[in-house]
Formats: sequence, structure tokens, C-alpha cells
Amino acid sequence: MLKRRIRVPLVCAMSLAIAGCQAGTGATGEAGAGVPTGPATASRAPAASPAGTAAIWRPAHVVIVVMENKSYSSVVGDPAAPYITLLARRGANFTASFAETHPSQPNYLALFSGSTQGVTDDSCPQSFPAAANLASQLLDAGLTFAGYSEALPRAGFMGCTAKNGRYARKHVPWTDFGTVPASANQPFTAFPRDFAALPTVSFVIPDMCGDMHDCTISTGDDWLRDHLDAYATWATAGDSLLIVTFDEDDYRGDNRIPTVLVGGRVRPGTYRQRIDHYTILRTIEEMYGLAPLGNAAKRHPLTGVWR
Repeated sequence: MLKRRIRVPLVCAMSLAIAGCQAGTGATGEAGAGVPTGPATASRAPAASPAGTAAIWRPAHVVIVVMENKSYSSVVGDPAAPYITLLARRGANFTASFAETHPSQPNYLALFSGSTQGVTDDSCPQSFPAAANLASQLLDAGLTFAGYSEALPRAGFMGCTAKNGRYARKHVPWTDFGTVPASANQPFTAFPRDFAALPTVSFVIPDMCGDMHDCTISTGDDWLRDHLDAYATWATAGDSLLIVTFDEDDYRGDNRIPTVLVGGRVRPGTYRQRIDHYTILRTIEEMYGLAPLGNAAKRHPLTGVWR
């Protein structure tokens, strides 16, 4: 979990002029091209085969946590966010990660389905009866998916808000798609304590305080440490991945957001290439041999970030 200095073997350096050599990017490298700009289970098709590119890792589990409305500079390295800063030092810290737009909801849809689906506001409910998305892709491939939302009153709940506004469906995109079974929509209390029992891919959505939307950066930072540090430690020691990202910035900049990856085969370092939510979606799809959806097809998956 400590940073590693990546050393290029001498034989590799000597052979650059002859045949070329791919070296680890370490603390300052490029991680592959980014922007050219209980869980539901199904067995509607055989399990997806590993991605065709050898540089792509296929984790046993991926957990994606989406926080709210903060710019990169207000979180990573800020004294109010010591835990996220620690994760950024332990893992892959993307310093040029951008959201697609404002406000929140279209960004969640972009990350989940490769498109904002024409949504330009936070109005609820939204409905896309037949649109493909990451969950439906995973289920069709015989893999598993679940979304875990704090303050969700019960599994399968379809209301727009709950618990005095602490739960907001606009942050829970899988509820909008008719191709995702209601059983995939789980309260965070159902998040497995045995991490080996997690779905192939899952989302974690804190409530409107824990995600920093209605409360301070330090409150959200504490939430992540208290609720997901055990998984981050487990993933790093094993064969799984944690992705911490944000939906959008605080409207004070150019929509640059924190995005940090931590896991067993993540190469720690600072990565300066431009990425966005579509890049993250494309990378997950590549990991499990899934066809890229929508704008994710216009992005390259992250490659050099894995060891």
C-alpha cells in the first residue's frame, strides 16, 4: 500500500532504440489514453471472457463510490480530507479527471450508461425502459451487479426521496432503467461484511450528508474512512478494486474532480492524462469483455495504471 518507485530494467532501456519497451509509469506517468476528450444475478448468457488486451486487469470485484460536488483542489491534499488524500497516495491519483456537465444527475447517467440520456437537470423520476447500461451488460454476461444506497428505505424502493431528503434517486441511476431488476437496488445496510460475497461490480452511494452534498468535506472524508477503509485494505491485499470519484465540481472551476483507484494490482502514482466518467465506464467494460456503451466507445480504457 506504499508508493513504489518503478524502475525500468537496463535491458529494456538498451533495447528502446531497437524494438521499443513499455515501462511502468510510476508516480508521474501516463496511464493509457483517456479522453479523446442480497445482489441481482442472472445467467442469460455465458460469463464474459477476460478482456482481449493483456494490459487490462480483471478484478474479482469492483466497488465504485460516488461523492458529490467538490473540485479536485478542494479535496486531494486538503487538510479537511486526510483519508481521501491517503488513498490518493496509496493508489492511482488522476489529477485531470473531469465530469461531463452540471448538475448531478446527467453525470451519474453518463458513468452508468455511457450517455446522459438527454437529461439536463435533476428532475425525478427518469425512465429508460430499454436502454442498455453497465448493470444490464454485466447481467447479460452472467456476472453480477448491485447498487448500495445509504438511506434507501428498502430494497427496490423507487421513490424520488426518502428519510427527510437524505436519499435522492437522482444519484441512483440504475433505478431509471427497465433493464435492471429491482433486486439490484439495495440499501447500504446490505453491503456485505464478507467482501468476497460482493457482486462483480457494485456502486456505493452515501446519503446527502455522507457524500459531501449537504455536509462538509471532512464529514464525507470521515464517512469514506469509516465505511470503506476495510474494503480498501482488503482490495489492496487481494484481487479487487475500489474507485472513488465525484459527480461534478462545486461550480467554481472547470469541472475537474477527484478520481482515485486503489486495489491489488493498481500501480500507485500520479496520473496526469485527461479522463472522465466515460473513461471509467470504458475501463470497467474492458475488464469484463463488455462492448463499450455510447460515449464510452470514444474513450480508451486505462491500461498503464495496472501492474
